[in-house]
Amino acid sequence: MESALIVSHTDKSAVYLTELLDAASVKHIAVLPSCGEARRLLLERDFDLVIVNAPLRDESGESLSRHIAAKSLSQVILAVKSEYFDAVSAACEGDGVLTVSKPVNRAIFWSALTLAKAACSRLKRMQTENARLKQKIEDIRMIDRAKCILISFMGMSEQDAHRYIEKQAMDMRAAKRVIAEGILRTYENYQEAE
Repeated sequence: MESALIVSHTDKSAVYLTELLDAASVKHIAVLPSCGEARRLLLERDFDLVIVNAPLRDESGESLSRHIAAKSLSQVILAVKSEYFDAVSAACEGDGVLTVSKPVNRAIFWSALTLAKAACSRLKRMQTENARLKQKIEDIRMIDRAKCILISFMGMSEQDAHRYIEKQAMDMRAAKRVIAEGILRTYENYQEAE
């Protein structure tokens, strides 16, 4: 994990959590005292991990934790008083919030942090794969549009258009998407000239 946000209204807890994250080699740590400030900062940037030390001055922290878990890729650890742990944990676990009981036991916190790191790594891999697949779909769409243009304006069959784009890509040592983009630009220039 590269970055973490600690939301805690007490300095003592913020210092303790910062020390734990330093020991876990988290490089960038931000500390804020309220949910409002945390919400504003989260609109500007993302964090790998958000630790909410409940309760906070402006709200309990449960709502903030659930909101972050639902709207971002950040892993969330919510620290709550032991008497509220069971109820809050049951309410938040469906949203992917890891809940720990206060006072925060170092061993339990390390377990939660390890789980959060594993989930963060998995989510980042999934996000990378998702971006790769989206790019592949966009490439296919562009190539299909170029094929349609070749079929419409050059009278080619679908197979001929496909072979034409593949041959151009091999001859020019370029990706099929680059060839498709060139065909689309040519068509747009042709339409503008008419």
